[in-house]
Amino acid sequence: MPMGFMLTPSQQEVIPKDCQLGQQTVIHAISGLPQLSVDARSSAAAPRSLSDVQLNVRPEGADTAAGSLPSYFVFCKRPCKAVRPGKLRVRCGTCRQTTLTLSRDPNCWEDVLVPGKIQGRCLSRGCPGTVAEFYFKCADHHTSEDDTSVALPLVKSNTQSVDCLGCTDVRTPVMVFECADGHVMCLDCFARYCVTKLNDRQFVQHASLGYTLPCPGGCDNSLIKEVHHFRMLGDEQYDRYQRFGAEECVLQMGGVLCPGRGCGVGLLPEGSSNMVECVRQAGSGCGFVFCKLCKEAYHNGPCGQTAPQPSAPANNYRVDRDRARRARWERRTAATIERTTKACPGCKVRTEKNDGCMHMTCPRCGFHWCWLCEREWGRNCQDRHWFGEGR
Repeated sequence: MPMGFMLTPSQQEVIPKDCQLGQQTVIHAISGLPQLSVDARSSAAAPRSLSDVQLNVRPEGADTAAGSLPSYFVFCKRPCKAVRPGKLRVRCGTCRQTTLTLSRDPNCWEDVLVPGKIQGRCLSRGCPGTVAEFYFKCADHHTSEDDTSVALPLVKSNTQSVDCLGCTDVRTPVMVFECADGHVMCLDCFARYCVTKLNDRQFVQHASLGYTLPCPGGCDNSLIKEVHHFRMLGDEQYDRYQRFGAEECVLQMGGVLCPGRGCGVGLLPEGSSNMVECVRQAGSGCGFVFCKLCKEAYHNGPCGQTAPQPSAPANNYRVDRDRARRARWERRTAATIERTTKACPGCKVRTEKNDGCMHMTCPRCGFHWCWLCEREWGRNCQDRHWFGEGR
């Protein structure tokens, strides 16, 4: 059973100085199985609990520094801004003091990450707390009481010397996906995988997990549940990830993204009118008024017949068309884009086809369309010209 007791000055004298135990230190002891030696632990099939993990066994040939391998990893937002070894701590869920004795040792990530899984008894005077609250800190620097970091349960030390799914190197730490095969990928390859999927807008918007990715091996039931793993992409890419996730959420709710140049604000139109205004407010919005169906400037007639924006102010500034054509900084690029790309029928973003079949998926709105017909992809397209140029 777990016990809590205070060290007397005489007892503290026998404690090694590097433990840094001061006066009135509270020690929590848990009676359990005898400690295994390093050799015995290395031969065990799996650790008995989160507090009995192979700490000092380094896989032969793994890309690690000398010394023990960490059991936990966190993303340290400040000052490291990177994946770092973590240290697990527990406190009372009521008074938030580290004076709680546990009723049992945690033996899986669920015990640590799900609140209220483990009970205990708080030794703080007058505190009736019984719920254990686990948290993590960065092990690479001194931290204050409130300086916590987010645990990354899929990042592990490569104690099994498994090859990376991407580069085939044996490195540590690695991402271990929650698929049946437990595919392994080094952190560099994971970052490249995420950025590639992000550029192609191929993340998955899940109802409860949010904007996430599956195992790169295409395994079922392998979506990443803790989206903080994507923080290892860096601040710039993580900002893109959050913005794209918000946009995808708007689209799934029946909203639209403003097609105004450089805008892209998510809008949720009300009513049955096809006229949508991107209202300027709180530093966002461009004021563009467009048609909800064709994403062009709003018009009264059928889609495909452009008309001046009814609310646009009069423009008295006129420029000669020929002069304007010669004055384009990237006129050749603009001409090439016009010649080699087509507009997505869903959101009108210019799309280039450089390989593959005629089935296109818009990287912005996800609309499935036919490169030849320039309409929504259907069975007729699949039957007649999936891989060919015929109509």
